[in-house]
Amino acid sequence: MKYGQELGRNLKLENLQKEYDAVFLAFGANIPRKMMITGEELKGVYGGNTLLELNNHPNYQNKKVAIIGGGNVAMDCARTIKRLGAKQVMVIYRRSEEEMPAEKKEIQEAKQEGIEFLFQTNITKILGDEKVDKIECIKTELIQKQGETRKAPVDIVGSNYIIDMDYVIMAVGAKVDESILQTQNLPVNKWKYLNVNDQKQIEGTNIFAGGDLIGTTSTVAWAARDGREAAQKIEQYLKQS
Repeated sequence: MKYGQELGRNLKLENLQKEYDAVFLAFGANIPRKMMITGEELKGVYGGNTLLELNNHPNYQNKKVAIIGGGNVAMDCARTIKRLGAKQVMVIYRRSEEEMPAEKKEIQEAKQEGIEFLFQTNITKILGDEKVDKIECIKTELIQKQGETRKAPVDIVGSNYIIDMDYVIMAVGAKVDESILQTQNLPVNKWKYLNVNDQKQIEGTNIFAGGDLIGTTSTVAWAARDGREAAQKIEQYLKQS
């Protein structure tokens, strides 16, 4: 184990390739995605992944917190923040409960802990001078679009309303840190994930990867499975080398 190592800072991939017979990359997709809405730059708006990873929480005592998103990260944020003393934690999700990607068990346990849910609701603006003061929401309806298996949320014109809020946590997905991929000259696909072949290998190299970094379904279980499968692929590669 080597601590304090970071690709692009004090660690070069080309050196690892020379030192080891195979390299496995598993640094994930930890940069929170943004919704690109007005007010997202205000003080009091946090990315869910970063908040959980760094554990750098503000004081939630007697505060109202909105969690935007419907996945497991949203549930983790909501339950953590509620336990840290928030007066009200509200999960806002643009589709219905049945379509939430979070595990059903996580949703039910969040409800039992007092988490509130606003389904078929989207956030359109974050309001405030320097920090979060309110959010503007809009109701949505689910429309079945041609060629799509999943119903798409469409804003209902004129259904906007305002909610008082102290903090907003964006849990609408995460992306790979593109700066690392660029500085290490790593290939990316059209979805901005690391490009690997069926062997979970960067073509023509001794570099393998898995998990969120290559766009695998974003759960710890799937990432663990990727690691196991990649280990098998690496073993085969080493036997052939």
